[in-house]
Amino acid sequence: MTILSDITGGRLLVDPRIRPLRPFDLGQRMVGQAVTAWCERADFGPSLHAIDIAEKGDIIVIDAGGSVETAYVGEILCGVARRKKIAGLIVNGAVRDIDTIASWPDFPVFCLGTTARGPLSKERGSVNGRIVFGGIPAKPGDIVLGDNDGLAIIPAEDAESLLAPALKRVRLEGEWAAELASGRTLIDVFSVPEAI
Repeated sequence: MTILSDITGGRLLVDPRIRPLRPFDLGQRMVGQAVTAWCERADFGPSLHAIDIAEKGDIIVIDAGGSVETAYVGEILCGVARRKKIAGLIVNGAVRDIDTIASWPDFPVFCLGTTARGPLSKERGSVNGRIVFGGIPAKPGDIVLGDNDGLAIIPAEDAESLLAPALKRVRLEGEWAAELASGRTLIDVFSVPEAI
């Protein structure tokens, strides 16, 4: 995540308040293609549709406009997604049944908040359209990346062009680490001007 942030100036990073319910094990992350849902306040109909149409390896991306008054998914919906081998689910809103969902090591869920209160309707919203999730545009097929540092949404059309700069940055950071391990100073390695 940090490499992606560095090579894009942070422009693909989702609102950092949207956090995983369960921290990832070291070296683990979530990645997959987006299936999007836009939910009107307190309406979870699009969540149901998105989970039904998603396929193995996809990530459900639910924009609830930052509403945390009601949950947009819980144990039942996330359980269905998990059984379908969906790679994860992210909500710009609230979820519930936290103890159960957070106990699943194979199904990451990110959310803005939690509440016991369930949704009130299931008739409004949209599925697999363009949305804005935590300040970042998202559409079906975009690449969703999540880890303990946060979330990013990579436009599908940009994914290939970002690979070369990402690999270059990984090599560069390896070189920095080697130089610092050899005894060079931070000021020298990073070409920091003299302090005034």
